[in-house]
Amino acid sequence: MKKVILITGASSGMGKESALKLIKDGHTVYGAARRVNEMQDLVVAGGHAIELDITKEESIIRAVTQVIKEQGKIDILWNNAGYGLYGAVEDVPMDDVRRQFEVNLFGLGRMTQEVLPYMRKQNAGTIINTSSMGGKMYTPMGAWYHATKHALEGWSDCLRLELKPFNINVVILEPGIIATEFGDVVHGPLLKNSGEGAYSKMAHTVAKSTNEFYSKPGNASPSSVIANTVSKIVDSRNPKTRYVSGKMAKPLMWMRKYLGDRIFDKAVMSQVK
Repeated sequence: MKKVILITGASSGMGKESALKLIKDGHTVYGAARRVNEMQDLVVAGGHAIELDITKEESIIRAVTQVIKEQGKIDILWNNAGYGLYGAVEDVPMDDVRRQFEVNLFGLGRMTQEVLPYMRKQNAGTIINTSSMGGKMYTPMGAWYHATKHALEGWSDCLRLELKPFNINVVILEPGIIATEFGDVVHGPLLKNSGEGAYSKMAHTVAKSTNEFYSKPGNASPSSVIANTVSKIVDSRNPKTRYVSGKMAKPLMWMRKYLGDRIFDKAVMSQVK
């Protein structure tokens, strides 16, 4: 069945790859991001591109209003916009921390609020929230990023229960290591925030290991893995509450769940010595 889908963070990586696949699958797809010029390939493929700054109220309202005006409904909202802020807890400026939460959680929440009245009216819909394996585990220098994803996990679980009476699904997507811009996003801010000072040794070690890992062929899954997963969610009449997809996600989340804090701490720290 053809569905109207709104995707945030669709200008690159998982969002763009998935948007292109969903267009190919025959759905009506709206990609939303700040960089509209980076989504012209979606338009060429038969989709739509909307300018969206997830941190601005008026931008969110304008984007949702446009989709409703043109299509009359939104069947799927995929809250995919987000980024990783890295650096030692002590070093990262609180203004940067607030923006991290604004993008990864508060803006996502406001977007959801704006879409829900339409989904309730049609008594149907699916909300997909991009968390991460990082929403179930942790790494040094990533406290603020992990905090947003851990919060998103709990927020999504509560939302799922609230929306059951309205026949609206809430799905949590937990990607593993995906070949996107994430490695570059981690490396730059990490060294900017903690490349000097008390945490410099660990910061440089984490930056180096991250760069080496992402640069080796085969260490990260292609974005098409997530695209296929999202396509499966969209096509499902009764989607699962969580989908784990991508390199290292399942084994690392298993380790975190069953091995306990001390053993997992040692495993993680063995990679940053």
